[in-house]
Amino acid sequence: MSDNKAKKAESKYPVNMTETPFPMRGDLSKREPNWVKQWQDKKIYQRIRKAAAGRPKFILHDGPPYANGDIHLGHAVNKILKDIVVKSRTLAGFDAPYVPGWDCHGMPIEIQIEKLYGKNLPTAEVLSKARAYASEQVERQKQGFVRLGVLGEWDNPYLTMAHGNEADELRSLGKLLEKGYVYRGLKPVNWCFDCGSALAEAEVEYQDKKDPAIDVGFAFAEHDKLAKAFDLPALPAADGFIVIWTTTPWTIPSNQALNVHPELKYALVQTERDGKPLLLILGQDLVENCLTRYKLEGVTLGTCDGAALAGIRFKHPLHARDAFYDRTSPVYLADYVTTDSGTGVVHSAPAYGLDDFVSCKSHGMKDDEILKPVMGDGKYVDSLPLFGGMTIWEASKPICGALREAGALFELKMFDHSYMHCWRHKTPIVYRATSQWFAGMDAHPKDGGPTLRQTALKGIEQTRFFPDWGQARLHGMIANRPDWTLSRQRQWGVPMAFFLHKETGDLHPRTPELLEQVAQLIEKSGIEAWLTLDPATLLGEEAAMYVKNKDTLDVWFDSGTTHQTVLRGSHAEQSAFPADLYLEGSDQHRGWFHSSLLTSSMLNGQPPYKALLTHGFTVDGEGKKMSKSLGNTLAPQKISDTLGADILRLWIAATDYTGELSISDEILKRVTESYRRIRNTLRFLLANTSDFDPAKNAVPLAELAEIDRYAIANMAALQATLEKHYENYEFHPVVSKLQNFCSEDLGGFYLDILKDRLYTTAVDSKARRSAQTALWHITQSLLRLMAPVLSFTAEEAWAIFAGSEAFQASDETIYTQTWWQLPQLADGAALLEKYAAIRAVRNDVTKQLEDLRASGAIGSSLQAELEIKASGDKYKVLASLDDELKFVFITSLAKAVEVAAEADEAVNVAASSAEKCERCWHYRADVGSHAEHPSLCGRCHSNLFGAGEQRQYA
Repeated sequence: MSDNKAKKAESKYPVNMTETPFPMRGDLSKREPNWVKQWQDKKIYQRIRKAAAGRPKFILHDGPPYANGDIHLGHAVNKILKDIVVKSRTLAGFDAPYVPGWDCHGMPIEIQIEKLYGKNLPTAEVLSKARAYASEQVERQKQGFVRLGVLGEWDNPYLTMAHGNEADELRSLGKLLEKGYVYRGLKPVNWCFDCGSALAEAEVEYQDKKDPAIDVGFAFAEHDKLAKAFDLPALPAADGFIVIWTTTPWTIPSNQALNVHPELKYALVQTERDGKPLLLILGQDLVENCLTRYKLEGVTLGTCDGAALAGIRFKHPLHARDAFYDRTSPVYLADYVTTDSGTGVVHSAPAYGLDDFVSCKSHGMKDDEILKPVMGDGKYVDSLPLFGGMTIWEASKPICGALREAGALFELKMFDHSYMHCWRHKTPIVYRATSQWFAGMDAHPKDGGPTLRQTALKGIEQTRFFPDWGQARLHGMIANRPDWTLSRQRQWGVPMAFFLHKETGDLHPRTPELLEQVAQLIEKSGIEAWLTLDPATLLGEEAAMYVKNKDTLDVWFDSGTTHQTVLRGSHAEQSAFPADLYLEGSDQHRGWFHSSLLTSSMLNGQPPYKALLTHGFTVDGEGKKMSKSLGNTLAPQKISDTLGADILRLWIAATDYTGELSISDEILKRVTESYRRIRNTLRFLLANTSDFDPAKNAVPLAELAEIDRYAIANMAALQATLEKHYENYEFHPVVSKLQNFCSEDLGGFYLDILKDRLYTTAVDSKARRSAQTALWHITQSLLRLMAPVLSFTAEEAWAIFAGSEAFQASDETIYTQTWWQLPQLADGAALLEKYAAIRAVRNDVTKQLEDLRASGAIGSSLQAELEIKASGDKYKVLASLDDELKFVFITSLAKAVEVAAEADEAVNVAASSAEKCERCWHYRADVGSHAEHPSLCGRCHSNLFGAGEQRQYA
């Protein structure tokens, strides 16, 4: 290698090898931090805003990550995809600001404070420590995001805990209350004993759980009515039970009703147990199964429709054990009862099941009649007979024991089933009736307009989804969801700042006005203002009759109202409503997309976004989910520090984000390889345009060599395709087409052919300047097209390529630019067609040349002389290049010969017998024709000392 260099340096006949300060090695991990610093020092983001001022707006609203823990790969995928969107829309001619945000309230931070400082801290201390902790986490995450090359308003992000945002959130709640969407009621909600609070739908996950499945008998209490229902003169003398099946023994103490399906058939079965006669009521289709399970035999005495049992009462299974249980349960008719399993009869504990609650309420049960013995921590109240003070899970065994003693337990079997768990604590949760604040999905607002569910579903129809299956998913979730529980029993959250009457529980009649006064206090000093507020300050003498509501708002309401508190609040100037795009992981159909849609449907009657984009989750090379316990996680910080953030960005863009995103060291190796190819192409382009000044050296379009015009047309075709992909948020085709263009269209064809003209024609010849004119346009286009993905690399190349004047005019960043306007060629389409045909022939010829080289018949392809026999259009195309055909094939001689038919077509290759030119390495008959330069061919002699060769085509 070094010998060659030395020889080259000594050559009397140098070729035009230009240099570039753009290094071959990216050294990204070492050099990117300097770009990050430069971007911050130069306030590049602000320069982009200045350049984009007045353009049409494009708003991507940032779904706030939670301010807890270092950023992980999922964060990186999300933020980089957003950055690619924002940068590509900016280059497409939009004013596309990016305001990053953070979700700062809520349980996980409260739990961190408990872990760090212990439980039972005074609320004021919890709030100040939580605020400080969240601020610290925001700073840490921010550094991580900035390092990934994400440009945005990092010095002025939005925080849900900013005082103004907290105040606006409370105002939003006030509006919903005034509009009539918010109500208070007793209702079973998802309850986590560890959180001590209601949970949102998005906070529930399903895991397997083992529970006792029990068949329990409720003794007959109204024999005559039963005889009539089964059309019998009287019931035979025997103990009798209607039998239920349940997997939640802990709900038996709270039983208040039984449910049967009105149209199913029920059987009265005669059997005996321990030698005593026994009557059982069971769903007719399940009699055989049940008797087998109970190890009994029996005969059916009569059947009736479930409807005939309506209102008949049965005794509680533990009625003989304590006066509390000495009550009866009526039969209610319910369509949700099935005969898929169990007994065809369902027991109802209205405080602990949604269906049970709805059924009991619709049959006239009042809220204060509902039994609620389970406390927020999962224990029964001390006063509950037999089981007081136990947790509901501990109580399973004693409850089953008591039922067995009472002769009411017919079967107990452990049962594996999928059961609701808290996503934070991974512990089982229950439905628990508590008094909560809800947004009603099916209540009409006061103005009589459509319900929240109707408005939200209509909004989904008007929204664009990427990928489109997201539409059905979100639709299904909204169509079937229960009312939204807005209240939480926590401290670190925006308070539902209501004053409630001590006796009636009613809201203060001046609630809207009071909420605004509280909002103003919060605006000054944060949610802490509600904590320290003395009711008398706002209520005067009435204060004695009112208490402050202690609930906080669901944290999903915090992020779900950012379209109001941020887009139309703290960052209204940089934003617009509705946003053009929300972009998050596919779990947000039940999370942020969902809560944002519901709040905006209530506040604005429409979605807060025009389009929704979802991406999948990261998995390892084998498709396994990333998890700390498996040890298969890759930290974005580590990838940036070893390979560079541009490699991470390229991996994300090159992967189809609509599915899972696989990553491993092996995959990153391949990405690094493809990065290297792109970088090498850039280096060639920068080196070969380094002595080109477009103002002085550009060749007019009409005078460019034909292949140069083709290259511009080809670049324009690629740019049009990629612009469309960017517009549709399709990034992996952008990357694959860019890579393909660099390696095939440029490296494998155009640049390969161009080297001869660039290196051997005279420095300032039209032939060389024509090539450079095309390369200059291609580089202008290429840098912009790769900039959204390879942010640091494009910026580095731009600083070198633009030239000092254009670099200053761009305010020292490529991101103030828009897509390059390539020259319009009237014959562009014809050139693309012509050169597609030439490339097809070239591919065939190249294969044959390779075979010859392998056999040793020729050294380089330049030693070959070609004769291509072609017919029809193929001949015309090849012949049209005349003597310059050889440059396309990189041979020393090439001629096209016309034959009559396709069958006669052939390629003949011979090794040249001519001398090799020392300078251009072509084998030519005229080498040595100038005695004073015996080692040069006539072409090189002319290029160095004469008029220079003319190039018309290649």
